[in-house]
Amino acid sequence: MDRSTADRNTVDHSAVHLSRADRGTRVAPTKDREPVLISVYVPLLITMVIAVFAPRAAPLLAPRPAAWSLVSAALVASLGWLGSLALLAFAGLVQLPEVAEEGRWSVAAVRASDPVYLTVAAVAALTFLASVTGLAVAATRQLRHLRWARRECRLLPGDTELAVLDMELPEAFALPGAPGRIVVSRGMLRCLGDREREALLAHERAHLRHRHHLFQTLWRLTAAVNPLLRPLSRAGGFVLERWADEVAAVRVGDRTVVAQAVGRAALATSANRSRPVLAATGGAVPQRVRALLAPPPPRRALPFVAGAALLVMCCASLADAATDSEQMIETAQHAACLTAQAAATSAQPLIPPHGLCCAHERPGPPPRHRH
Repeated sequence: MDRSTADRNTVDHSAVHLSRADRGTRVAPTKDREPVLISVYVPLLITMVIAVFAPRAAPLLAPRPAAWSLVSAALVASLGWLGSLALLAFAGLVQLPEVAEEGRWSVAAVRASDPVYLTVAAVAALTFLASVTGLAVAATRQLRHLRWARRECRLLPGDTELAVLDMELPEAFALPGAPGRIVVSRGMLRCLGDREREALLAHERAHLRHRHHLFQTLWRLTAAVNPLLRPLSRAGGFVLERWADEVAAVRVGDRTVVAQAVGRAALATSANRSRPVLAATGGAVPQRVRALLAPPPPRRALPFVAGAALLVMCCASLADAATDSEQMIETAQHAACLTAQAAATSAQPLIPPHGLCCAHERPGPPPRHRH
């Protein structure tokens, strides 16, 4: 065996040894451990769990914390979804020889460290592009809707918060703007008694004061990123109406009056299918009336603690997967450096064997390379 062959065998053995010692969870297939980065898939699984259980739990909780929990879960789940898809797509991208040549890392080392199938990476990349495109389209629509609402606020008669329309069609809704306006028709006012009118206005005022339109915007954006999160948007609409109902009940001081106002307003507008979402007649009216006729919902800590634990797990898994990807690239660059050193040593025997670029005899993960 000549010297060049011996050097190559030594370098190959060192590269494999460093790749296995660098990260215990990223090795070639063995009997004891599967070469799969489980952490990158955890956010995807958590998104499915949230999509199934969060809409069912939200109506059972106090509406205000339920709304904040739903919007937080939707945001974290959508970001985890995008992050996992991006990491999976990246794992396939770095296996391409052209990309590896530009980044100066070893394709063989990448495939040994992170065995993500190219088919999985391609599907993840396409899904990521579809999610980003859906987000862009939804964001454009939401901006147009907000601009339309502000323009309509300026065109409404009067300069106070309440705008009464001279029309017989029963109508009542909150129109977000700067500031927002409460729009009520004379036909709606005739359908309600004095205290019920007070309850109706308090309900619509709660939508404006607590900026419920921003909650709806976030839910629609996250649903555009991941269609699995659409149930959170539907459940969120009901929770917002319940939130406004509870605020109106506190303002009026009688839950029965608010229930009567919601029921009569819904009956009066039952023929109008084009009413806005942020309206006293929105949501599942029978469930809202039933909740108003019952005592205020108690505060339960367990669902919020469980949801917070899932979100923390999602963030931690995504961070761990990102760290794995970074160390995978460092290991692949180190392997490429060893290969280049072996080639240079065989070509120029007078150069010291460890004097080119790699401190590969140092224990622990290889250092970051700057070429």
